[in-house]
Amino acid sequence: MLVPMSGSHDLLLPRATPRGSLLTALLLGACAGPSAPGGGADTVASRTPNVVLVYVDDLGAGELGCYGQELIRTPHIDSIAAAGVRFTDAYSGSPVCAPSRCIALTGRHSGHAAVRGNWENGGWGPDEPEGQFPLPDAEVTLPERLQELGYRTAGYGKWGLGGPGTEGAPERQGFDHFYGYLCQRKAHNYYPTHLWNDGKRAPIEGNAYFRAHQKLTEPLAGPDEYYAAFGDGSEGYAPQLIADDMIRWLEESAGSGEPFFLYYASIIPHLALQVPREYVDRYPAAWDPEPYLGGDAYLPHASPRRAYAGMISFLDDQVGRILRTLDEQGLAEDTIVLFTSDNGATYVGGMDAAFFGSHDGRRGHKGQVFEGGIRVPLVARWPGRFSPGATSSVPVSSVDLTATVMDLVGAPLAAEEAEDLDTWSFAEVLRRPNTWSGQRPFLYWEFRPHGAQAVREGPWKLVRTGLKQGAPKDALYHLVDDPAETTDLSAERASVAARLAVLMEASHEPNETFPLPHVDEPAKPGRSGTADR
Repeated sequence: MLVPMSGSHDLLLPRATPRGSLLTALLLGACAGPSAPGGGADTVASRTPNVVLVYVDDLGAGELGCYGQELIRTPHIDSIAAAGVRFTDAYSGSPVCAPSRCIALTGRHSGHAAVRGNWENGGWGPDEPEGQFPLPDAEVTLPERLQELGYRTAGYGKWGLGGPGTEGAPERQGFDHFYGYLCQRKAHNYYPTHLWNDGKRAPIEGNAYFRAHQKLTEPLAGPDEYYAAFGDGSEGYAPQLIADDMIRWLEESAGSGEPFFLYYASIIPHLALQVPREYVDRYPAAWDPEPYLGGDAYLPHASPRRAYAGMISFLDDQVGRILRTLDEQGLAEDTIVLFTSDNGATYVGGMDAAFFGSHDGRRGHKGQVFEGGIRVPLVARWPGRFSPGATSSVPVSSVDLTATVMDLVGAPLAAEEAEDLDTWSFAEVLRRPNTWSGQRPFLYWEFRPHGAQAVREGPWKLVRTGLKQGAPKDALYHLVDDPAETTDLSAERASVAARLAVLMEASHEPNETFPLPHVDEPAKPGRSGTADR
């Protein structure tokens, strides 16, 4: 349940309510909601917009031009911000990949989500079982909701919510079509032996298995040797295969006469450093006086900074292909485009966050509940509906995508179902970014491996660390005055800290598979991993 922000000390705490029928809730929501753009009394499909959700992997807010990046060029992503709304205070649902995806697709925050960590089904070898903890059938995903409204649905890129044949596989979670990686571990190598196509293994001709984490004791002779060993993008580059299939599906969907939902969960810029050589060559050789030898995980590369920038440029080009296809098919004005990231930028694998300013001056990184780990870019456009070039400082999160998308397509969640979720619609903020003056509910995060929790309410953020050591410590920050979280105000503003602590404790429901250390019972041995770091 969502709890409105308030200056009052009276608290409305989260509580669970029975889930109603999905179909009944959707029908009630659609009937009660406002007519969608261009609506008549025809079918839902004839009066609802298309939705494109670009949900990228490990991209920091500071890595886009529209957020101040000066080294990496991202013109296509920046064009979304120029044509629509850019959020300065947007968040992921979790500081790592699998739970963030679960939260975005189900509308349950990390204290209630079914998936709260990067649980692993196997190891690193070529014949190990694939996949992470399966998203249960009982969870209702955003694509399932849209399918009920007559949408064609497709997912591309990285899944991470269930291996082949499990209840969490994308074909059982609302996707008519899925092409990409089911397993996050496999996605550490952009030249895999196979991807997955609608539940079937899809071999990539010419790609042989090699380990996704290697170290060199000495530099190789030159760039050619690195590309020969770890891929140069000339063939078998999975992100290219995925993007090409995605554009074909988008063109086919444009001619179908049905609304569509495209979920592009790009694996870029998650490491390893692998990208077609032409993208590396877009950036100055002087950036890289030394190669990366793989000492801090993932794969070596001759030009680590240039490779990382090149990966983001590759991603930007694929976003450009989506936007161009919408233009060519005459669908730009009928399509909502949302772009965001699953968590903050990483800290390993040859990526130089300090060089690029990846965290936009914020503290922390991926895997932490400080701003650097959970604050992400979010830009959205809907020509003629969202104000071009607008900026909003309203705090929003990927947990809000479910309510927001359903609201925008004219089928808002029924009240009884919304009561059971943690998702809040920021549709009105998108429509009136410069004049909206309401308040949003508080935001909550937890991260089991580091034993951390956080709550944001208005400008205030309470961070609790040390749970893993059995010595919890709270720190209170005022994010407007101190966005880098440098000054703990918990002593001076004890009443605020106490209020947020109550919200924090009430937001966590115990979970046997993903227990919070020294809060819940211990996890079952060997069931939860940290492969995706």
